[in-house]
Amino acid sequence: MAKFYSQLDAQLCKFIGQQQLFFTATAPLDGRINLSPKGIDTFRCLDYNQVGYLDLTGSGNETAAHLQQNGRMTIMFCSFTDKPLILRIYGTGEVVRPDTDRWDNLIDKFADVPGKRQLILLQVESVQTSCGYGVPIYELQSERSTLIDWAVNKGTDGVRNYQLQKNQTSIDGLVTNIES
Repeated sequence: MAKFYSQLDAQLCKFIGQQQLFFTATAPLDGRINLSPKGIDTFRCLDYNQVGYLDLTGSGNETAAHLQQNGRMTIMFCSFTDKPLILRIYGTGEVVRPDTDRWDNLIDKFADVPGKRQLILLQVESVQTSCGYGVPIYELQSERSTLIDWAVNKGTDGVRNYQLQKNQTSIDGLVTNIES
């Protein structure tokens, strides 16, 4: 049975810390829903009411556009081990950009990963756990290095140029506010 909580607790944060994969979901008021898998060591429980992840440069920037429009976001973790569990965190998200005081106050809580673009924070409004009995058992073979290798090869200026060329708008034409 599903259980709802008003915030995270130590046990749920421990579960989150053990996961190698999470999913983010956002949607504009009108347009496509975005559902993205995320890996690499980017997610942090900042406290029981706020979580965040270091958002890396990618082919799109849907999450930032959607959060700026309406703030709605869900993050999901699911266990792929023999102890099943699905955890969803519902709340209001926000984008924190580099070169801001907020970024400076938060960035040390995250791993220093090449290709970082922005922080995505989620203010927890509700937490749901459910059984996960239908999720298969998988074993992690390794992290993919492709995204990090790409960022390292591009260099800081190359990544920034890519962001300015490819991450300015969502696929539905919403502005992401990545500035030049």
